[in-house]
Amino acid sequence: MTATHHDSTNTTHHDSTNTTHPEDTVTRPEDTVTRPEDTATHPEGTATHPAPDLDSGLLSPVRAGTPVEAAVGDTAWLQAMLDAEAALARAQAHCGTVPAPAAAAITAAARAERLDLRHLALAARETANPVVGLVKALTAVVAADAPDAVEYVHRGSTSQDVFDTGAMLVARRALRLIVADLHHTADALAALAAEHRDTVMAGRTLALHAVPTTFGLKAAGWRQLVLEAAERLEQVAGRLPVSLGGAAGTLAGYLTHAGQDADAAEVVDDLTAAYAAQTGLAAPVLPWHALRTPIADLGAALAHTAGALGKIAADVLVLARTEVGEVTEPQAAGRGASSAMPHKRNPVLATLIRSAALQVPALAAVLTQCLVTEDERSAGVWHSEWQPLRECLRLTGGAAHTAVELARGLTVHPDRMRANLEATGGRIASERVSAVLTPRLGPAAARELLTQASLRAAETSRPLADVLAELPQLQGVLAPLESAALLDPAGYTGAAGALVDRALTGVRAASPHPHLGAT
Repeated sequence: MTATHHDSTNTTHHDSTNTTHPEDTVTRPEDTVTRPEDTATHPEGTATHPAPDLDSGLLSPVRAGTPVEAAVGDTAWLQAMLDAEAALARAQAHCGTVPAPAAAAITAAARAERLDLRHLALAARETANPVVGLVKALTAVVAADAPDAVEYVHRGSTSQDVFDTGAMLVARRALRLIVADLHHTADALAALAAEHRDTVMAGRTLALHAVPTTFGLKAAGWRQLVLEAAERLEQVAGRLPVSLGGAAGTLAGYLTHAGQDADAAEVVDDLTAAYAAQTGLAAPVLPWHALRTPIADLGAALAHTAGALGKIAADVLVLARTEVGEVTEPQAAGRGASSAMPHKRNPVLATLIRSAALQVPALAAVLTQCLVTEDERSAGVWHSEWQPLRECLRLTGGAAHTAVELARGLTVHPDRMRANLEATGGRIASERVSAVLTPRLGPAAARELLTQASLRAAETSRPLADVLAELPQLQGVLAPLESAALLDPAGYTGAAGALVDRALTGVRAASPHPHLGAT
């Protein structure tokens, strides 16, 4: 696990206006808080003092310190928008509407560390998006470095082109991390499935013992969910498009600089293709300012991924219960400690994953409803996507990273599985006995007899085989030894072993993430 990445270094000040108890009056440096008004910024938004750390992940431990946190943080998002600006200038240079030296100068200036994040965030309140301030700040940097290139910054573009393209770059970079972790998790689950191919355990339906299964089949099922999630993310990644529409989706601003005699369709095709090539993103058929399928698809795939990981977590939480005790999370110093109960070691990895799985679908629903946008650009709908999209990425990324550790270190307890199988005195395999008796007694009689015998065994806490041996209806029909053999859970796992084999022999593509690119 990588070290926690913060968007900026925390600047500390003591707020003397706070009311405190006498014992609280000693202020420690790490406890102090920066107020927005305490942070000096350059008027143009170029970097001076670092911004306060406003989102350290304190309330979102599932993603705190994971690689995805840095990949979708404010600094990463700012850099992605700057990358979008630089790529646009290079694409325009390729098409001959911007001088190549100007594009090179804009690219050199487009570095997040040269701008003041906090200033840009505060300035965004005046324009409802961060790109207006970003363009002003980037222009100031370019003016200082290469004055002749200033007029080519953001040429013909609009805020949504830059933000949406930046968002797609952030998403692809985050998806690369998530997909890699999903494949690491799948590999670990494959090892568990193979090792425990024939490890018998209770299959549970509606919270109760149903029929026997194997832990290998359960692990293979987890793995299948993870692989399907990775496949969906890879497909979505391959479709993430650049945004190129101009003020109202007509690209008129870009065409203005192509000359009056230029063929509009040819200019649009060339510029879109060049922009896609410079970013590594896809070229859309149409501008998508108000056609939000890329965002909705991304949210849906992330919700599916979080849910797939959440299924694993939910199962682990059940199996790790004290009274069940069939699996144990990997141990680490201090992990799972209770603030009040020294004996406890809580299953925190599964808890973290499950917390993300419950949040992401709700956040993705916001992205889906943003398909209902008005006009050629929205007022408030587009803006409402940003934070839910980032949360979907980082919660899912945090869950995927956590799942790797959980899957690699999960300890399985076959002895506890066998003991739990015996808790019902053989009743877990009553279906098998019923199937054998059906041709001998008829279906209705066989089912009624096994139902009544199972109820009597439960009421008297006796093995089902003993109860069956006493039934006069079974004299000469089912021998005690045959009954005992039929009620052995290990003999009634169906095709579990074969299903595990089939799942594990599936061939994975040579490249686990062919659409995620290298930037």
